[in-house]
Amino acid sequence: MKRLAFALAFATLIPAANAVEYTQVQADKSAINFVYKQMGVTVDGKFRKFSSQLNFDPAKPTAAKASFDVDLASVDTGAAEGDEEVAGKPWFNTKAFPTAKFVSGNVKALGGNKYEVAGQLTIKGKTQDVVVPATFTAQGNSGVFDGAFTIRRADFSIGEGAWAKFDIVANDVQIKFRITAAAK
Repeated sequence: MKRLAFALAFATLIPAANAVEYTQVQADKSAINFVYKQMGVTVDGKFRKFSSQLNFDPAKPTAAKASFDVDLASVDTGAAEGDEEVAGKPWFNTKAFPTAKFVSGNVKALGGNKYEVAGQLTIKGKTQDVVVPATFTAQGNSGVFDGAFTIRRADFSIGEGAWAKFDIVANDVQIKFRITAAAK
């Protein structure tokens, strides 16, 4: 009977000893990219600067919290002229709306290191509910979150005036991310 009591007591300690909370986003090992079509050709871009707050324990995914502020002026389209155009009023209007923001509201574990992160995405003062599929992989003292989701630029008034049509630049924009966070 003593063995059983000891085994049960020991077993309850194991999850606590293995609990790891990922809170420190490592920006130099992370990326927020986007993909869209221009005149039928796939074009890749990225954002060079973002700030974040993260709190994720794989043992308690429903308690997870995440917030990301993306510096829209840090857009990198691959050409300085394109960066300047996209930062302008018809596209991101970075003078009036310098950041895009994502705030998680609910994290659902799907099994097999897959999750659904529901939250709100705000761009140019317009907020939309989004569901972001993501995977999580522990790598040593860090954790890596990979995912992708699609937004419609018209939902956020990205590309106004002559750019509001989708004949040159498609409405769908895929956001891809890899976020690496250190355990505390």
